[in-house]
Amino acid sequence: MSQIYKFSFIDLFAGIGGFHIALNSVGGKCVFASEWDKYARQSYEANYKEDSPWLFDNDYKLFNEDITNALPEEIPSFDVCCGGFPCQPFSIAGLRRGFEDTRGTLFFNIANIVKQKIEAGTPPKVLFLENVKGLRSHEKGETLKIILATLDELGYKTDYKVLNAKYFGVPQNRERLFIIAWYKDLISINTFKFPLGIDEHGDTIYDKERLAFDCMKTKVSDIFEPSDTMDMKYTISDKMWIGHQQRKERNKQNGKGFGYSKFNGDSVYCSTISARYWKDGSEILIDQSDKGLNPRRLTPVEAGRLQGYRIIGNGWDDKRAATNQNYNSKNPEFKIVVSKKEAYHQFGNSVAVPVIKRLAKEIVEQLLKQN
Repeated sequence: MSQIYKFSFIDLFAGIGGFHIALNSVGGKCVFASEWDKYARQSYEANYKEDSPWLFDNDYKLFNEDITNALPEEIPSFDVCCGGFPCQPFSIAGLRRGFEDTRGTLFFNIANIVKQKIEAGTPPKVLFLENVKGLRSHEKGETLKIILATLDELGYKTDYKVLNAKYFGVPQNRERLFIIAWYKDLISINTFKFPLGIDEHGDTIYDKERLAFDCMKTKVSDIFEPSDTMDMKYTISDKMWIGHQQRKERNKQNGKGFGYSKFNGDSVYCSTISARYWKDGSEILIDQSDKGLNPRRLTPVEAGRLQGYRIIGNGWDDKRAATNQNYNSKNPEFKIVVSKKEAYHQFGNSVAVPVIKRLAKEIVEQLLKQN
């Protein structure tokens, strides 16, 4: 049965499609995507060719490789613009704090596409943007000021908030800044009520006071593949383990907080996974002292589950985890089609899908339905 779409969206700086999964889950049709990394493009096509075949037809015209070369007028009209854009400094010599200050940055490409659509008489209703938490303080706050001023100049009202993935059912302490903007001439509301987490029943938590008690319970073992299928190659070598410990001790003596982080299956959550995880896995090591072994890295499957992707792999160590809100069969299966190194890199760069899904749901309810 073909899907009935409620709205259209474009997926910029698409990575492996965390936004695609999320927007699709609430009735969104992806009409254009852009991603430059060739391996991320492979993952994107392998996972979304079935639900969005038009993106990959006609010599990939709707699956752009370089957003800086995209002609805004050739991008189909859309309701929602999604983008996890890189954090870059703006030229603020003119101190206009607006559209012109963004030239030469990747954010400019987002703003320019939106501007062209407004001038063509098809203004995007909502902009759904993601960035690192540090964007708030980047260049002493000037970068965020220019972004917000640019969106205001284009006719959008904005709200932003830092959200943590650990409150959305994945065992990862991952904070990211989200900017939601809506076109004032089409949507007349004053504020966007951010979801702060989800509870055990799948309902949205808006009240900060409830997070400590009511959010969906997690533990790191929720993402584990069965221990009896674990390849010894994920256990780090004696040399690497000694190196990790020595480096942590040196950093401690020098007053630096950097070093490995070790967790076990009962840990409520782990550190933020990064794109460099493939190098040595130091930010998330799994304790195996009960087996008399050095710690191990996460497998690529576990790294993907940590970001909320439903990846079958060798199954789940805890069968109950396979049926929770983020991993049950209502979620599309994500296929890993690249090398282990690239898979780690892609998952480290990805958004946490359950956070994006809940934001997408709220965007539909609070903004798109008001139009």
